[in-house]
Amino acid sequence: MNAYQILIEYVGTDFVGWQIQKNGVSIQETIQKFLKKITKKDVILHGSGRTDAGVHAIEQSAHFKTNYKIKNKLNFLKSLNFFLYDYNIAILDIKKRSHKFHARHSAKKRTYKYLIVNRQSSSVLEKNRSWNIRKKLNLELMKKGALFLKGTKDFSTFRASSCSSRSPIKTLSEVKIKKNNDKIEIKFVSKSFLQQQVRSMVGCLKYLGEEKWSIEKFKKIAFSKKRSMCAPPAPPHGLYLFKVEY
Repeated sequence: MNAYQILIEYVGTDFVGWQIQKNGVSIQETIQKFLKKITKKDVILHGSGRTDAGVHAIEQSAHFKTNYKIKNKLNFLKSLNFFLYDYNIAILDIKKRSHKFHARHSAKKRTYKYLIVNRQSSSVLEKNRSWNIRKKLNLELMKKGALFLKGTKDFSTFRASSCSSRSPIKTLSEVKIKKNNDKIEIKFVSKSFLQQQVRSMVGCLKYLGEEKWSIEKFKKIAFSKKRSMCAPPAPPHGLYLFKVEY
């Protein structure tokens, strides 16, 4: 039995998310279908995380085990990417791994980025790949709010009701906001995240940036542990799984 890790880039717009679901086509299902076509064997792909419908990946990580042996990596990648091209999915690399490797459980650090286009006109080039916010955001206030999110805390406020994580306590090692012209990028780094945690934090930072909330109110709500007090989550199309480190 051989174990392989693959690194994946995808546009999540036309998918129901990473995980196989009954209500539409998933990224996991699509890649598995073409892995089977090439290897002639059933393949179960395990991702590092379950990105939601509409969420994109710059470098998702997944693994699979198979009796099939990849003899020529370049040819295998070419074949797989040929089938995946029309689905806006690309396999960036494939690596042989030990049997102990698990794309989800072996991960030590995950990085997500959220892209906001802060201008009056809608973004044509970034359509379905960013959140267009017309009201000018107070970047300094957002940066102050981001500082409160760093560290080990109870993130129940930002946790979806359907989240299956055992504990709401997570450690954010980095929350960084930077602006380049009308584009605002928010970076989050942690070993793991709760379901909808990133989008919910971005939603609250947006309220802060619009000055709907003061920094005191933001802090109070962030650590209230009450989901009902959270701002509406940011839309999925601005979110990117940037990198998974092992």
